[in-house]
Amino acid sequence: MPNAETAAMSEPLAPPWGWRGPGTGRAAHVEAAPEFQATTSQVCGLYPFTAGSGTPTAGTPIGRHQLWGEVVCLDPLAWLREGLVTNPGMFVLGQPGTGKSTLVKRLVTGAVATGTTPIILGDTKPDYTLLVEYLGGQVIRVGRGFDRINPLDAGPLDQARQRLSSADAETLRWEVRSRRLSLLLALATLVREARITNAEEVVLGRAIDLLDERLAHDPTVVDVLRILEQGPDELRSATRTDSAESYRAQTRDLVFTLDLLISGSLAGVFDSPTTRPLNLDAPAISVDISRVRAAGDKLLTAAMLCTWAYAFGMVDAATALADLGAAPRRSYLGVMDELWRALRGAPGLVEHADALTRLNRAKGIASIMITHSLADLDALATEEDRAKAKGFADRSAITVLAGLPPRELARVHEITPLTGPEQRLVTSWSAPDSWQPGARHPGRGKYLIKTGERLGIPVELSLVGPETDLYDTDQAIRGVG
Repeated sequence: MPNAETAAMSEPLAPPWGWRGPGTGRAAHVEAAPEFQATTSQVCGLYPFTAGSGTPTAGTPIGRHQLWGEVVCLDPLAWLREGLVTNPGMFVLGQPGTGKSTLVKRLVTGAVATGTTPIILGDTKPDYTLLVEYLGGQVIRVGRGFDRINPLDAGPLDQARQRLSSADAETLRWEVRSRRLSLLLALATLVREARITNAEEVVLGRAIDLLDERLAHDPTVVDVLRILEQGPDELRSATRTDSAESYRAQTRDLVFTLDLLISGSLAGVFDSPTTRPLNLDAPAISVDISRVRAAGDKLLTAAMLCTWAYAFGMVDAATALADLGAAPRRSYLGVMDELWRALRGAPGLVEHADALTRLNRAKGIASIMITHSLADLDALATEEDRAKAKGFADRSAITVLAGLPPRELARVHEITPLTGPEQRLVTSWSAPDSWQPGARHPGRGKYLIKTGERLGIPVELSLVGPETDLYDTDQAIRGVG
């Protein structure tokens, strides 16, 4: 006869939802168990019931993988340190409204948290002012009646030069001279809308040398114009002329060009000493040039060029001081938004921007370049400029694509190889499926991260906490009505 234990085992088990019938406790619906995500170190007892895509964990968390839900991290400098990329350049491309600046703002926030100093190199809208102020950073507002930037300001580079030995100081002096001359040539090219001649470049270089010898402070464009008009013997010798009349004829066009810098459309912005130097001890820095935007592309381009040169000069100075042991070594994240507006002002400006950004790895600065379309290249003046501008994207180890149409992806594919599924995915983010008002744009906050020949990482960013207000670039539009 079977015992009690055997009888209990022979009784039927309850169905998953319970027995049918009144009072039996049957459940009409059983919810799925809650899901949790953690590293294998934290949930090692559950292994191997975890899955992931192997996405990088170095850098700032920017969202979750669209297929696996795994957290994706991104930071050009962190990826460089981990050996994931070969340079800290990042190129962000996407249609307006897809969230390019939102992604960059998340990276800026993460940079501040990890000790990197973000520098917004010319905020044209402005998109970053509110965030930088929230992070306790410095905001410089460039414009008539506001802050001014002296294009010839050496800043801390002069301080570093005074601390160096004679040979090193002479090397740094030539670096300062090169930067001053390069930016002055770029601004002169901008207002003239044509290249400066070789003879004029020689004269400008000699004028800068004379001012460096005679002045106890940084020269300004006004000082350069004044010494050109005075025409000392050193400048006459540089022009290979033997009379005052010949000298004036030789420098006539250059004098009028410099006069335009201080009395034309750029007057009141770049013709006096710098009013607020960049504070490299600040957790973040933004140069807000939105107030010069209404004055036209020429002034905006000049503001962006001066901002780039001034900021990169500050970074060079900090690097030189760190090499001397006189300052801590820092890393920087330079954000260059509205990139092509600064390049299409006049022929040759691309070469100037290229020289500024080419050595970022050696300076400890990562650069993020942002634009809407590679078709913006077509607006550049010459084929040479277009080829050099294309090099910005070529040299960027990281390419981030937001929503883009198929024709744009065809151009991107020439620089960054994309698989068929990757192109279809990015294309699906480019336009809403319906005309329903209030519907969320399908590409908002979705990005494909590409590095070389690797398969792209599709990631979706979700805002948390105060980010909803700090990252919002549509407040002005919603506030109307």
